[in-house]
Amino acid sequence: MLDVPISLLDVVPVTGDESAEAALERADALARQADELGYVRLWYAEHHNMPGIGSTAPEVLTARAASITGRIRVGSGGVMLPNHAPLVVAERWATLEGLFPGRIDLGVGRAPGTDQRTARALRRGPGSEDLDARLAELFGHLHGFPPGHPLEGLTAYPRPRSAPRVFVLGSSDYGARLAAARGLPYAFAHHFSSRYSVPAMRLYRDGFQPSEVQEQPHAILTVTVVCADTDERAHELASAWALSFVRLRSGLPPRRFPSHEEVAAHQWSPSERELADQVLAAQAIGSPETVARRLAELVEMTGADEVMATTPVTDQDARHASLRALARLASATPERS
Repeated sequence: MLDVPISLLDVVPVTGDESAEAALERADALARQADELGYVRLWYAEHHNMPGIGSTAPEVLTARAASITGRIRVGSGGVMLPNHAPLVVAERWATLEGLFPGRIDLGVGRAPGTDQRTARALRRGPGSEDLDARLAELFGHLHGFPPGHPLEGLTAYPRPRSAPRVFVLGSSDYGARLAAARGLPYAFAHHFSSRYSVPAMRLYRDGFQPSEVQEQPHAILTVTVVCADTDERAHELASAWALSFVRLRSGLPPRRFPSHEEVAAHQWSPSERELADQVLAAQAIGSPETVARRLAELVEMTGADEVMATTPVTDQDARHASLRALARLASATPERS
């Protein structure tokens, strides 16, 4: 049994032998299951020009998921704020909050969410990478600018009674420092930046400044979690994600998420196998007992208040079984603000 709440992150993986429609249908099924199983929140990541990932538009996926569920919080993990005008982000997410009051999360980050060529297509203006400035502008649009601000009086509409809850995302110390300084909840991407998890989470807690938004720090740790009857079966299911990760780190052109048949036929080089084993060992992959033990270790190491699991498994039955097993490990402890 885990003593922290559990949430989910979905990047909507698309394999080489399926349609985009099939991947999006699988995302619908995951949202419904997450709601039924009692997960705290479900987030969608923003990525571009990556044929193996279907989550290019988190706000659209959020609207869809919120419309087919009744309880779970839904949002972005996250919107890459330098890719967008803060006013437009504020308008879209305020609209979502108005449609689904009290259920919308707006996680923001600064990574391009793609390769550098696509980043140039997304970011046309100078200084767009300054997440702190763009975050301040986003809050101004959502809550009002102070007197004398150049944008004073400019308001994002519609103006629902509540605003989406804003989180800062990070995979290094930058996001941790920013979230701490602004008194915002923080989510760290352990699933692809595990070596920085402990120092980043410590920086966030040590530097946290209470704000009107958040009186106490709230840190989420995002972990790849694959749970099956045995450790061997879980590693078999996770091998497609491991191969996809190895390809990404090797600088190869983006490809669709590998199918299990493709993984079985892949001839691993020694360096690929070593990297894959390192990546898998840092996550929580195995039987329910193994997953529970590993997540407890990670929570103890990082001081996380919440675990967000991403389960990049395209076998529908295996993925649902993993989510059911993880839900059984989770406690009924309410989210700590």
